[in-house]
Amino acid sequence: MAKITENTLIAECLEINPNAVEILQAAGMHCFGCAMAHGETIAEAVAVHGEDLKALLDKLNEGIE
Repeated sequence: MAKITENTLIAECLEINPNAVEILQAAGMHCFGCAMAHGETIAEAVAVHGEDLKALLDKLNEGIE
């Protein structure tokens, strides 16, 4: 299974981890519904929303194999 990195697009993240919506919402990020989801990476979204990139990536990668 693919790993989610800082360069993964939000839309790809949602395909890789079905739980990504809940994880992003818990971090205050609603990027999955944004038109930018198809062109914005996890790192770009984190920069806008001021989240901890490593912590978010760890959560997004939990449980995917």
